[in-house]
Amino acid sequence: MATDTLRAPQAQGSKPVIRRTTSTTERTFFGGMAVLLCVVVLIGFSPTYFAAGVFRAPLPSPILHVHGAIFTLWMMLYLTQAALVAAHRVAWHRSLGTVAFCLPPVMIVVGVTAAIDALIRKVRIGELDPAVSLAIPLLGIAWFTVLIFASWRTRRRPDAHKRLILLATIGLADAALGRFPWGQMGLSAAAGAVTGLGVLILLLVAYDLISLRRVHPSTVWSAPLTFAVGAFAVPIGMTSAWHSFAAFLTRSFA
Repeated sequence: MATDTLRAPQAQGSKPVIRRTTSTTERTFFGGMAVLLCVVVLIGFSPTYFAAGVFRAPLPSPILHVHGAIFTLWMMLYLTQAALVAAHRVAWHRSLGTVAFCLPPVMIVVGVTAAIDALIRKVRIGELDPAVSLAIPLLGIAWFTVLIFASWRTRRRPDAHKRLILLATIGLADAALGRFPWGQMGLSAAAGAVTGLGVLILLLVAYDLISLRRVHPSTVWSAPLTFAVGAFAVPIGMTSAWHSFAAFLTRSFA
């Protein structure tokens, strides 16, 4: 469908009032968000991946090359899907979407593998120790799994589906946000990433409020949880329970 609808309250016996967003407004917003997220990923990973030669980039582990390629493919597919909708090629969009949904299971497996590999190699994100650093990608990919499953369940409800896919992709972009030069703006990498994540999510909330005069039900539950995963990954990673979990993974896979 090309429109979102909202049924306004009505008096008994009166006809329902339906507010619709125009297809042009939808295409502009969701297409613009796809472009914005691709730019965020490009900026965040340019020094270590894109500008470093992509497949020839000097990454410390082979799994990171697989990880980078697969997640880049997701961003390209997301942008392509948005472009197909903008070009009114909805049938193509649906056909490609069926194929595209084969990618998330691979992303999840590779994402978890890369996160554990980083733990074994004692990779630190900023000043965080390896166990805390593990929480950021591992919780992120777990939440991505939830959103992708929910988007699959709502694939015949475009208004919900596109919001869930957008938020899943925003969650992935959190890793790129953490690599922005926040220090030049007086922010730590963690604070800057959370701020950027919040701004991206608020753009969707603002769109809902402007176009629907309310927050869409899918946004209501998924937006705050997407922010919470990004904002509280580090505090969760600092708990003794998480450190015990990280130690178990180290013993199991080292």
